[in-house]
Amino acid sequence: MTDTGSLNFSWSQAMIAGFVAARVSQAVISPGSRSTPLALAMLRQPRLRCHIVVDERSAAFFALGIAKSSQRPVLVLATSGTAPANWLPAVVEASQSDVPLLFVSADRPPEHQGCGANQTIDQIGLFGSHVRASHALGAPHAEFDPAYLYQLAARACEQACWPHPGPVHINQPFREPLVPMAGTTDIVIPDTLRASHAAGQPSPDDIRDLASRISGRPGIIVCGEIPSRRHNAEAIAALAERLACPILAEPLSGLRYGPHDRSRLCVRYNDWLVNHAFIDGHRPEWVLRFGAFPVTRHLQNLVGAIAETHALIDPLPRWTDPVHRLTHLLRAEPADVCFALLSEALRPAPDDWQAAFAGQERLAAGRAEAGHIEALINAIPDGTPLFIGNSMAIRQLDTCSGSGPQPICFYGNRGASGIDGNVSTAMGIAADHGSVVALIGDLTCQHDLGGLALAQGQNAVIVVVNNGGGGIFEHLPQRDLPEFEQGWRTPQAISFEHAALTFGLAFARAKSLDAFCNQLTAAFTAGGPHLIELRLP
Repeated sequence: MTDTGSLNFSWSQAMIAGFVAARVSQAVISPGSRSTPLALAMLRQPRLRCHIVVDERSAAFFALGIAKSSQRPVLVLATSGTAPANWLPAVVEASQSDVPLLFVSADRPPEHQGCGANQTIDQIGLFGSHVRASHALGAPHAEFDPAYLYQLAARACEQACWPHPGPVHINQPFREPLVPMAGTTDIVIPDTLRASHAAGQPSPDDIRDLASRISGRPGIIVCGEIPSRRHNAEAIAALAERLACPILAEPLSGLRYGPHDRSRLCVRYNDWLVNHAFIDGHRPEWVLRFGAFPVTRHLQNLVGAIAETHALIDPLPRWTDPVHRLTHLLRAEPADVCFALLSEALRPAPDDWQAAFAGQERLAAGRAEAGHIEALINAIPDGTPLFIGNSMAIRQLDTCSGSGPQPICFYGNRGASGIDGNVSTAMGIAADHGSVVALIGDLTCQHDLGGLALAQGQNAVIVVVNNGGGGIFEHLPQRDLPEFEQGWRTPQAISFEHAALTFGLAFARAKSLDAFCNQLTAAFTAGGPHLIELRLP
């Protein structure tokens, strides 16, 4: 006979061994009692790096950041009851932004369900359509076959990664006792299951049809957030050169910064897209869209007006057409489609087409004033990831970040575009990469103050732009309501200095651009966690 505590532990060891065999290397654990067997198996698995995060909501976003940076699934563990319910915002974001995460919730056994047992809720199907798959397991039973758990882990990992990356939920009930009586036994890591996924290639007929529609005609390439892949930037740039067309690239596209050809990039379109005379005289006949739909309204409007030939290139099985204009949908990697189009006899657009857009870019650059975005990009060390918060921060970055040869990798939570969990996500990126810079607003920071606890021991610089509340609403129709200040702007009386010191971060406040530049230099030189509050007119 095996005692229940040891059975729970052996079962959990086998499951975690299966995840390790599937190349999962990091786990985020929130302490709890019912999850003890799995937590112990994770902590005693030498090939698994474990992070302990008390707050389950923060833990889930922290794992999201790790997965964004590593591009590998991350395990997330919580106990039963409301604990896994706190994962929901991060589950939604992971689903919308195609990030692989493995959520494992401990649960009470069936005999405790529906009878008023403490800390017991219905956890089956807790996340509905927001997960790629759900697995409701039974309680561990004697003489179980470890191969079942190995294959379960392999299957969950594949579901989280292919064909549509996203979150997977596993619900695991345990009976008491939860602590093993016997000593730790060595666990064998099974052989890795080798799964091969065929890469989708564009159909030659579809390529020929699309080439005939864009060859020699005025059009644009628009790049939203694109999953990081080799050769995308170079391939898109080469296609734009052949077509003599502009590339309107958002920061999260990965095209604004790097050593590739950037001569046809347009990065200041938010300035000149309000020039109706120019737009009326330069209506694109086609658009090739790569990645997510644009962030800012001006670019959305431009893209939404193109209906004759409106092509989306996206390898993921998601539908990204909020303007309902698609004429071509190619399920293939951007680079593959670009190289396939380049093999056709493409003719360039009329001579003055690209030059007109380049002229607008030069005029916009001449009107631009130095600001905190430019100062931050000039100061950030090479190779340091930059996480950008939602609301005003991402829009200001889109307008003001410019372009350059230095490698800068931008991250953001643009799946559902919420302001929750932004600090925690940035700290997850730091935990995986080794450093991070985060640019967020004051309400975004207040919404995730607990995430500051995760900055301890990290090389992280968090810049909080304090503009006195919800600055984004100043640009929306709500600004004209008499209740605007109370119901939307909502200025907060919070001391970011006290918050930083509470969680062990160095603090500085900047009220001028020069002071901000000096404080950035000091923070990057010193290393460690810093919070800089930026208050500009």
